[in-house]
Amino acid sequence: MKEHPAVIVCGYGLVLSAVFAVGCATRSATVQDTGLAKIEAERVPTERTQIDNMSEPETDILQTSSEFLNSSIEGNQEVETVVSQPFPTHSLIELEQLAVDVNPRLVKLYQEYNAATSRARYVDELPDPKVGANVFGGAAIETAAGSQRAILSVSQMIPWLGKLSAEEQRASFEAFAIRADYLAERILVIAAVRTGWYRLYVIDQQIETTKANQQLLQSLIDVANAQIATGTATQGDVLLGTLELSKLEERLLTYRKLRVAVQAEVNRLLARDTDLPVITSNELHVDLPELSLNTLFQNSLTSQPEIQAAQLRTQATQWGIEVARLSRRPELTISGNYFFVDNNRPPSSIVNVGEDPWSLGAQVSVPLWREKYDALEDEATWKHLASNNSETEVIDRYDALITELLAEARRADETAVLYKNTILPQARQTLRADQESYSRGAVEFDRVIRDYRNLLTLELGYHQAIGELAISMAQICRAVGQDIPMTKLPSLPVLPDENEP
Repeated sequence: MKEHPAVIVCGYGLVLSAVFAVGCATRSATVQDTGLAKIEAERVPTERTQIDNMSEPETDILQTSSEFLNSSIEGNQEVETVVSQPFPTHSLIELEQLAVDVNPRLVKLYQEYNAATSRARYVDELPDPKVGANVFGGAAIETAAGSQRAILSVSQMIPWLGKLSAEEQRASFEAFAIRADYLAERILVIAAVRTGWYRLYVIDQQIETTKANQQLLQSLIDVANAQIATGTATQGDVLLGTLELSKLEERLLTYRKLRVAVQAEVNRLLARDTDLPVITSNELHVDLPELSLNTLFQNSLTSQPEIQAAQLRTQATQWGIEVARLSRRPELTISGNYFFVDNNRPPSSIVNVGEDPWSLGAQVSVPLWREKYDALEDEATWKHLASNNSETEVIDRYDALITELLAEARRADETAVLYKNTILPQARQTLRADQESYSRGAVEFDRVIRDYRNLLTLELGYHQAIGELAISMAQICRAVGQDIPMTKLPSLPVLPDENEP
């Protein structure tokens, strides 16, 4: 008896499907191995990665990220590779931009954001349809119309459409939250670069001040030597001055060692070699603007990405409750079947011999297990409550942080003003007066040394106060999420000491 052509087609279809599945698995492994090899080959000559289309001005990032709530989810953006700069950067702004471009954690967070947006684009789609075939290899199913040789079936599962929409909303808010995490980390990296740069500025000023005091102390030693010749001073004065000079040299060694450590931390943020020099300015003017604590806090509520990330995750968990609630809805599966029948029966007036029948079917899931779905809703609800509390904790933390930073900035500003306008002029005047008195033999040398020590300590304290004010302002900008102009950076840099390691 001749086989029905449909049986041959279905048989070949099954065989080809099996071969295709095995071939896809083999090819997938080959493609993955080749892709990994290619990535590894490209990774070796490349030092860092830079995100495309993410080099907008710093002020745009620091202002607000609330516009992301109203924007549509973007697709994956290309990530291109760049080589980190092999030369020292002279500008703080350039250092900040370099850190934004190549910092590994920022690149990682942006890649996670792209992954989250990709997920948001497919979670609301229907599952793939299923195609199946049954071929009777032994005895066929005998019917009045002929021998049934094979069945071809197609089915499509249709979940509750409202649940798919809720899944999309939840995935979208989760993607926006990761984007806010990226922006928060970007602000944190910029603040860390600024803090490190300001610390280097303070160290450089301490080094320069110490060198200037070495020259001053050497001049005092020269005066003491001259006084010995006239009999108005003793050799002990010179020895005391020499001892102080040695202490200054020890202080310089400490400053240079500290500078190496701070410079390495800044270079780590820039994802480059830790021994590359970071050059600071020779002068830093910091003017504390009139800042209101309430205004700063209100700005942080709308501009701080970390707060926005917590709010976005709260909204995502709210949609998670809706997803759990709609999980109780039944899922519909529709199917179609086509039966291949041989024309191997005598003609009949009752049935159509050899005619291939077909059928349509539908199945509906029955959500019987109430306890399971109650547990799903409970889980989603508890997550939402936890997210609400997390949002409250973040807001309270930034409220306390801004209060603390503003108080620190005001203290540093008042200290710097006091040093500049009152304490330092008085200390310099005292030292000059005692120097003149010592040259006439009116005061002892140890009194001049004490005046010199006080002046050195006060000058170092002034530069420390300026640095603390600048660092506090950088941290306030980070906490608020907005840039607050407060410095004027001269273009002339201070080169590190050539003897510095």
